Amino acid sequence: MRGSFSVTVDIEDWYHIPSVCSSPYAVYRTVNEFFDKWGDRYDYLTEPTKRSLDILDEFNITATFFVVADIVEHYPGLVESIAERGHEIACHGLHHACKIDPETKERLMSNEEFEQKTLLAKKILEKVSGEKVVGYRAPNAFVGGWMLDSLENIGFKYDSSVSVNSLYNKTDSSLKTVSSFPYYPIEKGLEVGDDRNFIEFPWAYYQNVLKIPASGGPILRFLGAPLVLNGLIQSLKRGHTIFYFHPIDISCTKFPSVGNNRPFYWCMKGKLVEHRIRHVLKSMSDVKKVCLRDYQEDKL
Repeated sequence: MRGSFSVTVDIEDWYHIPSVCSSPYAVYRTVNEFFDKWGDRYDYLTEPTKRSLDILDEFNITATFFVVADIVEHYPGLVESIAERGHEIACHGLHHACKIDPETKERLMSNEEFEQKTLLAKKILEKVSGEKVVGYRAPNAFVGGWMLDSLENIGFKYDSSVSVNSLYNKTDSSLKTVSSFPYYPIEKGLEVGDDRNFIEFPWAYYQNVLKIPASGGPILRFLGAPLVLNGLIQSLKRGHTIFYFHPIDISCTKFPSVGNNRPFYWCMKGKLVEHRIRHVLKSMSDVKKVCLRDYQEDKL
């Protein structure tokens, strides 16, 4: 599988980000509280998701969609439309809540609560997709090693949350043994371990003096396509790697000005970011692409 990569798409709306909902510094404690108190338009997701599907069709790509499970309730038919186009449905949490504290990296819930909520999310997504959901991505990429053990306990086969880089660490591990290609994580941790029935798919990075995150997402929005492309190309030399984006990245509609701590988070989005996504996909057109469920079935 060396030299292949996976296109992944995170299905969440503007209010799911931690400055608005479900983090220690959010305006709303939970997504449920948001819907109890919010009376204006909330759906900024449906239109750019449909455009994202069309882009993937244009480039003949089968992607892995990490879906926040409450999307099923609030956006009827949207997740079904993704599955009907042949894409993999994976889990991005029940309500996109942080599971570890963004500052201290201490857990914000017990194993039991995490497993209960995540299993519910898994079942919701399996019901609408008609397929087994075996993949997980931690909301906001805040992930602890204990979470992987719980994911394995409730039937998941892989996670794709770990980003090794010199700018930040959203995990509870030093990641000293982790690179940008798939590996078997140790139990109760995120470092590289021996063979097990669970795989971690870490993200791409570009290494010069520093390791710069280069899988996409906010880096694509703020730092541009050349850095992401260089990081993907360099990471592909190490092995399989990950590219990702959010449909709301390409939304051309102004989002509500709600949120703590991130006043400029959405200053770069829309057609500019869509152009960057197209540029990356076109530049990688000759590289083998595989959705994560298929890579996982082949193992390492």
